[in-house]
Amino acid sequence: MIGKISARGHRVAGLIYYLYGPGRNEAHTDPHLVAGWRHPAELEPPLRADGRRDFRNLTGLLQQPHAALGQRGFERPVWHCSVRAAPGDRMLSDHEWAQVARDIMHRTGLAPWGQDDDAVRWIAVRHAPDHIHVVAMLARQDGTRPSFWNDRYRVGEACRAAEERLGLRQTAPRDRTGAPRPTRAESEKARRQGRSEPPRITLRRAVSTAAAAAASEREFFARLDAAGVSVRRRYSTHNPGEITGYAVALPADSTRTGGPVWYSGGKLAPDLTLPKLRHRWAASGAAPRDQFTAAERDTIWEHAAQAASRATAEIRSLAGTDPGAAADAAWAAADTLHAAASALGSQELRRAADSYARAARLPYGRTPRHTGTGTSLRRAARLLAAAAPALDDPTYAQIALILRLAALIEAVADMRAAQCHAAQVSAARAAAAHLHAARCAYGVRPAPQHVRSRSSRAQPDFPFSIHDAVARASQTASSAQDTTRTSRASRSPAPPRPRGPTR
Repeated sequence: MIGKISARGHRVAGLIYYLYGPGRNEAHTDPHLVAGWRHPAELEPPLRADGRRDFRNLTGLLQQPHAALGQRGFERPVWHCSVRAAPGDRMLSDHEWAQVARDIMHRTGLAPWGQDDDAVRWIAVRHAPDHIHVVAMLARQDGTRPSFWNDRYRVGEACRAAEERLGLRQTAPRDRTGAPRPTRAESEKARRQGRSEPPRITLRRAVSTAAAAAASEREFFARLDAAGVSVRRRYSTHNPGEITGYAVALPADSTRTGGPVWYSGGKLAPDLTLPKLRHRWAASGAAPRDQFTAAERDTIWEHAAQAASRATAEIRSLAGTDPGAAADAAWAAADTLHAAASALGSQELRRAADSYARAARLPYGRTPRHTGTGTSLRRAARLLAAAAPALDDPTYAQIALILRLAALIEAVADMRAAQCHAAQVSAARAAAAHLHAARCAYGVRPAPQHVRSRSSRAQPDFPFSIHDAVARASQTASSAQDTTRTSRASRSPAPPRPRGPTR
């Protein structure tokens, strides 16, 4: 069950007319009240002689407390929350929906139990089998303004309580690790413009990739400029020249007036604010150079695979005893995923990085402390970004990194499952599925049963044999180094280095 609070409005009459109307595509059927500050039978709008409803009495009663407050009331007094059950849930009765609505009003503090004559006036309208709309006026009948701090989280608690009480599909708690989703207006605008995804998603991916490859603010903003993203810096009003935040926009995405549509870092993802990025860059070293030989590129990919393997071992060992120490490695794994996806240009890796982002974050906006394993993963991500772009045909070292990242993400999924973070578990498992799909796309098959049984003692939760891939990657790097030395001595062009398996 999902509860969504809409933006507050000015006129309650217009909202009630819409709820009792046919709706978009005639979707509203049999609209009626199921609950309110009084019995629904007393508040139900009567039918006129022409068959239409008379809403004057209902809207007048709802507006009376706000009119009595006058200038002391809210400028936008209409509070609106829609509550919807999952498609696979059973159909709830009017009495059960009334219980859900009353619990929402109680938990938010708008209408606590036993205060029907003193709290706000509200109604719950049901015009479809699977959802209701709760409408309230933000003015108490005792002449004061209501307190409804953190009402969105209280609505989520009421929905989870209803799921447990009524035997409905369980949803994840609101742990503030999810990134803001595109609004309906953004999705429809992107569809009209022929975009494959809303600009918010495109910008989130671009900012995450730039943050993974950068070591400082200057490099971060330079990478965004190079990616074709418009950047607007926010400066301090007390200390001129000090940057306190930023916003990004796509050049082709404009408002009605022709200006760009800006998104701040916090509107893209919780960990993309400038303070969070500065904390991420605090342990970074000097920026790597951007010119590498073929052998050095293979070595970089092999180094990243080894860093991912060490992070997997650390998360497996610390998940049950000290999950806080493993949190930095889980967070840094997102940077390595974004850098590898950008270097390889793989859509499956991009989907894996997008899916994994929520699993990497700590609940409630907390920031993990820096660890050596997390710093190693971030440095590997920056090296991958500096060594990009990769060749069309992946080498064994690159395939080994994909396999090691799959093992790392599965370890994070197990850690989040032990912590009972259902949404993060789902995000990590979805990312692991995309990594396995990328492995299949490169022609790497699962190892035979006898090979898996031997390797499972070292990595019991990693079902693929990567020893051959790593060994071949090392041989490839060594032969490439020998070839480079021979070519420099003879001053003749070097032969092409061995390629990986074809697609």
